[in-house]
Order: sequence, then C-alpha cells, then structure tokens
Amino acid sequence: MSDTQRPGAGRWVPAGADVQELRDAVDGCRGCELWERATQAVFGEGDARARLMLVGEQPGDREDLAGEPFVGPAGRVLDDALRAAGIDRTEVYVTNAVKHFRFEERGKRRIHKTPEAGHVRACRPWLEAEMTAIDPDVVVCLGTTAARAVLDRPVKIGEERGVVLEHGDLRVVVTVHPSAVVRLRDSAERQAGMDGLVHDLRVAKDASRGD
Repeated sequence: MSDTQRPGAGRWVPAGADVQELRDAVDGCRGCELWERATQAVFGEGDARARLMLVGEQPGDREDLAGEPFVGPAGRVLDDALRAAGIDRTEVYVTNAVKHFRFEERGKRRIHKTPEAGHVRACRPWLEAEMTAIDPDVVVCLGTTAARAVLDRPVKIGEERGVVLEHGDLRVVVTVHPSAVVRLRDSAERQAGMDGLVHDLRVAKDASRGD
C-alpha cells in the first residue's frame, strides 16, 4: 500500500478540537483506504470528561451501519462486564483504534477482517486527539490491536493483562476484546472469560483517581 493511499489521518484531525468537533470531522477522513468501502466512520461515544477510556479494535458490521461503537454482540458482553465491575457505561468513553470497518464479503455477509498495522498507524491521530480531549485517568485496551495502538509496541495479552502499565503520562490496563468472550462456546469457558474481563475492568476502575 503506497503512502498516497495511506497518508495518515493527521491532515483531517482539527488541532485542539474537543470531542464533538472531532466527531464532526471524522467522516471526511481519507487517511487510509478503508473509508471507500465502509458505510461511515464510527467515532467514540460517552462522557467527554470520563475517567475511564476504553479502546477497542475497529467497528464491526452493526457498528458500521449504526455509526456507534460496541452496539453488536461484543457490545452486549462489554455492557454486562462493565455492570458486573460496578462501572456505569454512561460515565466512560468508548472508542476504537481504527474508525472504519475492514471486512471481506462472503455472499451477502460482511466478515470482520483484522486491521493491518498500517491502518492502525494511519488512524492513530484520531485516537491521540481523543485521548487529549478526554484526558482520562486510565485507558483500557480491549485486545491486541488496541493495546498496540495505545502503547505503540507489540503486546501479548496473556503476559500483560490485568495490571496497571505506565506509558508516559498514561496509565493503561490491557485486557481481552469482548468478542473473544463471544466466541467461546463452552459455558464454563465463557464464564471464565467473562470473569477475567470483569476482573481487569475492576483493576482499571480502582486505578482511576479517587478510587
């Protein structure tokens, strides 16, 4: 992929913008080729002064159509996990490392395709602008793509999850993406997966100011 096809989002991100100004600008982004096939950009949502910021990978099929993050099956798992961890979703800010849906078509279905490192790099100016505007106490990385986007290095979830990591001025907690729990078919494994996600969210909650 040439630099002309993935120039990066920087030129489309308004400097010093608040969350609403960023949201208003994101649909014009041409920082990578993913905008060409996606229905729309899916920006973050939630409390613009949130102490906890949750970062996922990219919008899925339902998010692409709705224009909202985490509204599909993984979103329902996330809602349940937040509730179990004692966190009100309306008081957090939820977004994705990549703002457009990457997929492949199989018949009439659009199947999720993991973003490449180049997509994450191209979209990172949006994530950086969101983190600046929100100024959260703790950033929770949901999955490896999010963790790499925030920490700017490869991350092995099993080795680094559920602890508070220092990254410059940021405090970061890495955990699994809720879709990993969705994919578990065995009920015992699914419960264990949910318990682990809830545990990690509680770590993040406790690491935020005043807790």
